[in-house]
Amino acid sequence: MRADTAIRAMLALITTVLVAAALYFARSVFAPVAFSLLVIAVVWPLQQLLEARMPRLVANALVMATTLVVIVGLTAVVAWGFSMIGEWLAQNAGRFQSLHLQATEWLTQHGISVTGLIAERFDVGWLIRLLQDITGRMRSLAGFFLLVVILTMIGLSEVDDCKLRLNTLDDHDKGQTILALAERIAVKFRKYMLVRSLASLLTGVLIFVFTLFAGLELATAWGIMAFTLNYIPFIGPFIATILPTVFAMVQFESWQMAALIFLGSTLIQFLIGNYLEPRLSGSILDISPYLMVFAVFFWSFLWGVPGAFIGVPLTIALLTWCEASPSTRWLAVILSGRRLAHFTS
Repeated sequence: MRADTAIRAMLALITTVLVAAALYFARSVFAPVAFSLLVIAVVWPLQQLLEARMPRLVANALVMATTLVVIVGLTAVVAWGFSMIGEWLAQNAGRFQSLHLQATEWLTQHGISVTGLIAERFDVGWLIRLLQDITGRMRSLAGFFLLVVILTMIGLSEVDDCKLRLNTLDDHDKGQTILALAERIAVKFRKYMLVRSLASLLTGVLIFVFTLFAGLELATAWGIMAFTLNYIPFIGPFIATILPTVFAMVQFESWQMAALIFLGSTLIQFLIGNYLEPRLSGSILDISPYLMVFAVFFWSFLWGVPGAFIGVPLTIALLTWCEASPSTRWLAVILSGRRLAHFTS
């Protein structure tokens, strides 16, 4: 019995590694497919609503036009926001370099040695390259989103046919089980994206208002950045708090103002992320915080920027699938913050 258990465990581990390798090396295919499935799940209620009032092709065209406008508009706004920050940083590179040298000297005087590796990496050049890399990646996503739009358009036209094929399977129970699981995952996707979008929009607006009244330059860009990065749990809000703090220290040349920006941004992120968002999402995001951070890093490693944004939804889908199967329900219990009664009820 122990030997059989060990063999099954090894086979499961090998299968997981092979699947991860396949997802990594075929990311140019799997990433847009996963993103398009997420988009289909989100916009499908709109498609059904329009199909009840007009022909399917017309409804499909309207849904795709709306989706395209939203994606292109958000991408353009995000690229503009990050490019504004990058331009401001390039124009004030000398002030950043001076701040870096002062900080290094102050640490050295207080007995804190800054190693050569840190001194070389954490300077204004590194910060400029980081923002330029982020902006470049945002702009290079145009081809990715074009493929997503094409796949979404094809997928929307085949949803009803796919349902029909599942309903006509010889194993009727299996088809119904798959349909029920797909609908359950789609509902979770829609609720996750709705809650995350509302929280991100509110975060962006509050950060914009706060930085504007604090006198920090590029308040609009900081709001856009906070809105965008809030889709990446934990990591995104952290970056959206640290960067304005560093810029405030350079602009005002005062650690008090930098501390004010840091505390204000942290308070906004904390209230929305730890109070408002959990109340809106209910149990949809009741998964281990450790798992959420792991999901962001894991899917970012596999698929880059798209993986960072859809890592948590993909993890929610995997947990939902594990929850539906008796043989893997234990895994969903371990990785979820919910009690066992929620799974067995």
